[in-house]
Amino acid sequence: MEVVGLLLCVAAAVLTWGFLWVWDSWERMKSPEQAGLPGGGSRTLLVTAHPDDEAMFFAPTVLGLVRLRHQVSLLCFSAGNYYNQGETRKKELLQSCDVLGIPPSNVMIIDNRDFPDDPGVWWDTERVADVLLRHVEASRINLVVTFDAGGVSGHSNHVALYAAARTLHAQGKLPKGCLVLTLQSVNLLRKYLSLLDLPCSLLCARDALFLLSRREAAQAQRAMSCHRSQLLWFRHLYVLFSRYMRINSLHFL
Repeated sequence: MEVVGLLLCVAAAVLTWGFLWVWDSWERMKSPEQAGLPGGGSRTLLVTAHPDDEAMFFAPTVLGLVRLRHQVSLLCFSAGNYYNQGETRKKELLQSCDVLGIPPSNVMIIDNRDFPDDPGVWWDTERVADVLLRHVEASRINLVVTFDAGGVSGHSNHVALYAAARTLHAQGKLPKGCLVLTLQSVNLLRKYLSLLDLPCSLLCARDALFLLSRREAAQAQRAMSCHRSQLLWFRHLYVLFSRYMRINSLHFL
């Protein structure tokens, strides 16, 4: 009995420590200085490839930055016209951004042949970089947020955005003080663990981590529901189980 009591005490201590550690990590996540992020009032540009990327992958980041009083803008490099739904998807994107706290005046959708919505087409890195740099300079952006080398889903259009941002960063073409933050891709198991991935996300190296509250998670789901043309049965499962609807881990270039 003494051994059982001792084990229970140890288990209680471990659980208490774990709770306090998670709570402390959550408190630190709410402070932009801890992650090296620019402070409130900073101008942040989210760079995506398709309408629905902002809700499907970046909702925790967008809502977290809005919570930190960043002025968030969106640059979407295509209208998502792979199935000839481009006009519908543009409207859905504006509705989704409104739910996430990005005003229509801060949303730019590029719709031209240079950047087709097609996983079989690699967008020219220099062309993407030129367009991105013009928007960064015109809007005096302090922070660029986009995909990492894995593109979360491996989509070539996602990866092309990372390649362009990396090129601008490596060549020193970005304005002084402009930072680039990339969304961490994870393996398939972690991708669909939802909140169960939190311990791993806290343990793994990252520069910024955004975790949604219950209210914010519902807000992210409302944003995703704006993309009605894309809500096939498997997307409903994605909304329920994907960590990207609740957790974003990011790294600076």
